[in-house]
Order: sequence, then structure tokens, then C-alpha cells
Amino acid sequence: MAKAKANLKLIEPRLDAETRIHDDHHVSVRLWLRLLACTNRIEGVVRQRLQADFQTTLPRFDLLAQLERAPQGLRMSELSQRLMVTGGNVTGVTDGLEKEGLVVRETDPSDRRAFKVRLTPEGQRQFGRMAAEHEQWVIGLFKRMSPKRKNQLAELLGELKTQISQSPDA
Repeated sequence: MAKAKANLKLIEPRLDAETRIHDDHHVSVRLWLRLLACTNRIEGVVRQRLQADFQTTLPRFDLLAQLERAPQGLRMSELSQRLMVTGGNVTGVTDGLEKEGLVVRETDPSDRRAFKVRLTPEGQRQFGRMAAEHEQWVIGLFKRMSPKRKNQLAELLGELKTQISQSPDA
């Protein structure tokens, strides 16, 4: 029996933002860290699956998703705002996607100094495949939670989002 115990490997708990929580922290801080931990874990799964299944990254997926919602295309500055990243980041991701034939840059007819980016037919096809898989991954992450609990959580997070948006500190 002692030998069996000696061969057991200790599995360290996964470290995340929530491991910083102490009982003496305010409940709002504990809640924020729990939300952050959940978000980071979901994002980590999505990043790994995008890489493994499609050999792509989350920033590339996010840029394609924005373009899929705007069939007429978006200016680079609009993409930067929507993705909440710098123009340089958008340029780098767009360059790679353009080389692969997934997006095309066109001069904006309303401002010849600006470019619009839009999905190509191949980009639409590939993004459609990725988006369908992405949806299934996310559904799978929540499958153990009952529909009632998911709806309750969505409602509570909606209230939180509204309160934060209306806060003078936001």
C-alpha cells in the first residue's frame, strides 16, 4: 500500500486569476476574478481548437468574424475599433489573410486615402466552417449546465453589463 501511494502523482490545481482570491477580499473582487478565470479558460480552449483544427489564431478568427458581419467591408480603422487593437495589429493580421486569399483590400470609394477590407468567397467559405465548429465548442463547454441556469446566468451578466455601462467610473 505504501508503494502505491508513493507512485501517485500529485496534480497541481490549474492556476488562474481566481487563485488570488482570499476570504477577506470584497465579494465584488472575488466575482471579478471568477469571471476573469472563466473567460480565460474558455478563450484558451477556443485558441487551442482554432490552432489544432484550422491552423489559425483567435485574432485571425475575430477579424474574419467582423468582416462576415459586414459584407460591404470595413475600413481598417473600423476593424481596429471593433477588435479593440491597434491599427498595426489589424494590418499584420490582414496582410496574412490577404496572402491566403481570404480577404481583399479595396480603395474606399468615399475616401480614396482609406482601404476597405472584405471577405473573398474563399474567406466566406472557410470562416463558415470555422464558425460552425466554434459554436459547437462553446456549446460543449456549457453542456453540463442546465438551460435554466444558463438563462439565469445570462440574465445576471446582462444586468451586470448594464450597471457597469451606466457607472460613472466606467
